[in-house]
Amino acid sequence: MLDDKDRIFTNLYGRDLCSLRGAQGRGHWQDTKKLMNEGPEWIVEQIKQSGLRGRGGAGFPTGLKWSFMPKPDSSTPPRYLVVNADESEPGTCKDREIMRHEPHSLLEGCLLAGFAMHTTAAYIYIRGEYVRERELLQRAIDEAYSAGLIGRKAAGSDYDFDIFLHHGAGAYICGEETALLESLEGKKGMPRMKPPFPAVAGLYGCPTTVNNVETIAVVPTILRRGAPWFAGIGRARNSGTKIFAISGHVNHPCVVEEAMSIPLRELIDRHCGGVRGGWKNLKAVIPGGSSVPCLPADMCDDTLMDFDWLAEHKSGLGTAAVIVMDQSTDIIKAIWRLSKFYKHESCGQCTPCREGAGWMMRVMERMVTGDAELSEVDMLHDVSKQVEGHTICALGDAAAWPIQGLIRHFRHEMEDRIRSRHFLMAAE
Repeated sequence: MLDDKDRIFTNLYGRDLCSLRGAQGRGHWQDTKKLMNEGPEWIVEQIKQSGLRGRGGAGFPTGLKWSFMPKPDSSTPPRYLVVNADESEPGTCKDREIMRHEPHSLLEGCLLAGFAMHTTAAYIYIRGEYVRERELLQRAIDEAYSAGLIGRKAAGSDYDFDIFLHHGAGAYICGEETALLESLEGKKGMPRMKPPFPAVAGLYGCPTTVNNVETIAVVPTILRRGAPWFAGIGRARNSGTKIFAISGHVNHPCVVEEAMSIPLRELIDRHCGGVRGGWKNLKAVIPGGSSVPCLPADMCDDTLMDFDWLAEHKSGLGTAAVIVMDQSTDIIKAIWRLSKFYKHESCGQCTPCREGAGWMMRVMERMVTGDAELSEVDMLHDVSKQVEGHTICALGDAAAWPIQGLIRHFRHEMEDRIRSRHFLMAAE
């Protein structure tokens, strides 16, 4: 369990002011210039030593990602930091709470991260449906400009840094970093082929780093408290604190900051009052947002909520959006709902995703009613494998993985439903 003294987001529930005055009262924007005086290389090294991994889903080491930005010289074009606030994964609502109640932690993080990578500006790309959050974030940006914390000679330093807020149009695909960059440039949100990677040719063809809201928002606290403090929380390679969003069949759904590697059962029992109807009523958990494979109840007793444990057990931490399903859940229909979502949100650029997502959704629709053949279970799995890993972006994987998790752990339910339907049809 995370001690209160180790919490980074102390206003996660909005009990204090989200304004600049409230943020400064909680320690934000304190000695920011002093941190910058340590130099860009020091900041990058501190983030490397902290073990911070991206909080948007991929879990890539943040300090390493920052180091990919080319060193500045007279011929180097402008550099950009892009913050991915397009939080569109079903079940995920952690970044929303940061933007609502802790916007200045994000803005200060933008300044420090931007300084570390020698960027000239940051663009925050916010989800189209987050209208209220956009208003609050813009108000915080205006406050920071008025106080001289960003803009020319930001925070009293010799560094000029601007922050721009861009409102998306509600497309899930723009949560993919290169589709986000396309949208920022005024184009249709379509993922780009890589390489070149954004660090080489990103926004407007210039070196760019794309990071998640939570990843950037924790940076100021790590630099103030030191890399060893952050690295000392959680397991090796899975360090620090993490915001978890727990929804579904729990007694008290919530968003909570906890230590990485916390056992799933402890997370649910301690913060959500347990599973509705008791732990024995648990059927399955999706541990990291709708795109990762589910885990059956018999695995959840030992589940650790971190990148490596979940990857080893063929799932993923993703955005740490925990979706709990009890015995009343029609698990086949639940996964069909997700397959319908991914079919709808596919940009259609890649044939495996464009055709495969729709095909999988239609087969899943028949699996829900039992109007399928037993052989189609294996066929569905084979097609999901042909979609996975064969698209420009990870949406193809996101469409395939929930179905693979269903077949891996609940194949017996799919087959029983098909047999029952065939028996009823024969009886008629």
